[in-house]
Amino acid sequence: LATKPISNFYRSPREMGDTVEFAIDVFTSVEIIDKLKYRIKDYLERKHKHWSGDHSVVVKDIEDVNKMRMTLYVTHTMNFQDYMKKLKRRSKLVLELKKIFEELGIRYNLLPQEVRVSYAGR
Repeated sequence: LATKPISNFYRSPREMGDTVEFAIDVFTSVEIIDKLKYRIKDYLERKHKHWSGDHSVVVKDIEDVNKMRMTLYVTHTMNFQDYMKKLKRRSKLVLELKKIFEELGIRYNLLPQEVRVSYAGR
């Protein structure tokens, strides 16, 4: 065995995919969604050492006539051998998404909830 070359340094592929799911208000305009996609693309291109260029922002569905569920698909430029490094990169991406949402005024509001109040006094 000592004379055999080691060829399997990593068990996972060089680049690994990841997803970030989020929800926005269904009344968010198409123009704002386009700006969101552009800002995400810009961030990923600026962080080209962390993320490969291929990514996708997909509208998954609309729930309860008020919430649009979306998913961002990204590809890390590393495998997941260093799991903490992967988590730190993903955390920075999520915080950048939060910043973009705030700057573009993208929000998600819950539908009004029914509240029942009863009096149990004497």
